[in-house]
Amino acid sequence: MLFSQKIKPEWVLRIMLGVMYIYSGFGLLANPDEWLGFAPQWFVRGVEAIMPFSSYLRFQGFIEIFFVIAFFVPFIPKKYTRVAALLSTLEIVGILVLGGIDVITFRDIGLLGASFTLFLLLNNRNEGIKKSELIV
Repeated sequence: MLFSQKIKPEWVLRIMLGVMYIYSGFGLLANPDEWLGFAPQWFVRGVEAIMPFSSYLRFQGFIEIFFVIAFFVPFIPKKYTRVAALLSTLEIVGILVLGGIDVITFRDIGLLGASFTLFLLLNNRNEGIKKSELIV
């Protein structure tokens, strides 16, 4: 069996998304002000009516570290990893919808596809279905 046939697509997505969230999650926790320029000003003003925007970014950083743990740790129940994949998908949808189109939109579209694909792979509805019955 070829090495590439032993690799599970689920784990490729989990590792790659996890690495991305290590970078962004710890960045949001350590240096939230460096991420301020990525948020639309109307969104920043709305959040600041409730709390300091740096506190919001740190909270988002903690959520992203949860994603890292859920994606990297193999013995975590699948339901938590599935929730992390769904929340990751929703986060990227939010970035695309609220942030508008700019020079990095192409990256966000790829991340949306990766997060949503991981969610679909972790969804139990495909268990018991023969490979020939799936749309490819």
